[in-house]
Amino acid sequence: MTRIRILAPILYLLIAMIAGQVPAPAHAERIRDLGQFEGLRANQLTGYGVVVGLQGTGDNNLQYVTEAMRGVSGRLGLQLPPGVSPILRNAAAVIVTAELPPFAKPGQRIDITVSTLGQALSLRGGALILTPLYGADGQIYAMAQGNVAVGGLGVTGRDGSQVSVNVATVGRIADGASVERAVATGFDLSPTLRFNLHKADFLTAARVRDAINGRYPGIASIADGVSIELTLPQGNDLRSGIMAEIEMLGVNPAPVAARVIVNSRTGTVVINDAVRLAPAAVSHGKLVIRIDENPMIVQPAPFSRGETAQEESSDITVEETADRVAYMPAAASLTEIVDALNLLGVGASDLVVILESLKQAGSLQAEMVVL
Repeated sequence: MTRIRILAPILYLLIAMIAGQVPAPAHAERIRDLGQFEGLRANQLTGYGVVVGLQGTGDNNLQYVTEAMRGVSGRLGLQLPPGVSPILRNAAAVIVTAELPPFAKPGQRIDITVSTLGQALSLRGGALILTPLYGADGQIYAMAQGNVAVGGLGVTGRDGSQVSVNVATVGRIADGASVERAVATGFDLSPTLRFNLHKADFLTAARVRDAINGRYPGIASIADGVSIELTLPQGNDLRSGIMAEIEMLGVNPAPVAARVIVNSRTGTVVINDAVRLAPAAVSHGKLVIRIDENPMIVQPAPFSRGETAQEESSDITVEETADRVAYMPAAASLTEIVDALNLLGVGASDLVVILESLKQAGSLQAEMVVL
């Protein structure tokens, strides 16, 4: 019994050592994270409405606000006399946008965004009047109404001074619209269904096909670098179950392409792990032009009728820094590339120029993307 107690910790230690030597499997992505089924997408809805109940921060007698109020009052059974244009400082014309998710059914609620259209200063404290939301086909798919939640504020003084925090002219209404019409997806009618990758890649498409055929033999085939065509059985219940299992299958996507992203406006440079650098010699000089303005005031002689004048005096100097030639060794990893670039000791703007030159020389093995 004592021998068993002594051997047990040794056995656990050996198991841990063996487990540490066994390499861990490569990280696999779920198929649902790599793309989506064709036709199962959201649809954008847009509407034109009026927000009322504002504390003097609405539009100021704009024509489209008046027309919107006429439409709202007409739906409520109130007809404004011809030629009457009410001053609507407590109302604002707004554009209402929403996203209708796939398989949304009548009666379900969706979030909406309310944005001012005219000169309204703030939507804080306002309420959206019943507004129809239209799809791209001109049909009504939802009805929106509710109190607007605004995350910002704006205050204006009588002297024209203003103080604003965030954006007070855009608000949201959680569950502010009720779905009135469903969008047909057609996923249960076609004998075949396509799965589209987010990014075109033949290797990833082949791996997705193999993973699907490994679970359901013979149902997947590659249509192109983006689409995998699936032959699924009829029946909503059976087809939905197969699609759910396909989405949860693990796939190792293809390695990302070597790419360097350069934002020319901000000087930001992003390098991914696939970039490789061949040996190169770099010498980057700087040309600095400095202009100093030293104006002088010239006074006239005493008791003369001259006038005080300003005499301009400019001093222009040109300085060129003599930088030494730096050797950049080959780099096979992102850490080595960073160390090689740090040897140059240049700023972000100069680094962009050096990376472009390395690309032209064939030393930088990556795609340059300039934003």
